Amino acid sequence: MARLMYRLISQHTDFIVIDKFPDISVHRDQAECGLVTRIEADLGRKLWLVHRLDKMTSGLLLLATSKAACEALARQFREHRIEKYYLALCDRKPNKKQGRVIGDMARSRRSGWRLLKSRENPAITEFYSRSAGPGLRLVLCRPATGQTHQIRVALKSLGAPIIGDPLYHESVQPAPDRGYLHAWQLCFTMGDEAFRFIAPPLNGALWSADSVRDAIEQFNPPRQMRWRGAGPDRAPAV
Repeated sequence: MARLMYRLISQHTDFIVIDKFPDISVHRDQAECGLVTRIEADLGRKLWLVHRLDKMTSGLLLLATSKAACEALARQFREHRIEKYYLALCDRKPNKKQGRVIGDMARSRRSGWRLLKSRENPAITEFYSRSAGPGLRLVLCRPATGQTHQIRVALKSLGAPIIGDPLYHESVQPAPDRGYLHAWQLCFTMGDEAFRFIAPPLNGALWSADSVRDAIEQFNPPRQMRWRGAGPDRAPAV
């Protein structure tokens, strides 16, 4: 029986939106096929990947139905005109309840990344956090840029690595059932139409706790939170 890899959220003339399951690679990764290949086979059409999610990350993923649509949507990502909101669960408080993490990123050991103090091409992540029950902290993140492992490194730099993150959180027993990072909401325009997609986090035992669900609801809708904006000169580094 084929492994479930995603849930279809929406189909549009120019794009489709899916909810990617955790521990699924976007591209082929020692599996029968990658996620994009599977979706193309299921829908019987060629698709173009507009952006990416890490293997451990679940949630909303946008794919275009034509090269032209892909270029138009990718341009919006490059120009920071697409709003992305992520949810993460941590087992300790970040050193600030809310704020912004900004800095260049460089390769570190074990295929990971680290945050630098320089700002030549900085990764920028705004965040809010709140209690989600005993020993749990829910973090709402709005990345203004889209660099590899950006949110994972940002929370690690705040002293609150994501639960189950195999690179940035130390090993614990019992091992968590997944890495708790989820692409929750996605907002953008195509032509003259505005779109907003939501995928509640469903895969993972911790997401089902009442205290976590209540905390998530306190962040909804995330667009009404007071975000500073993307410019690197708008706020000091966290």
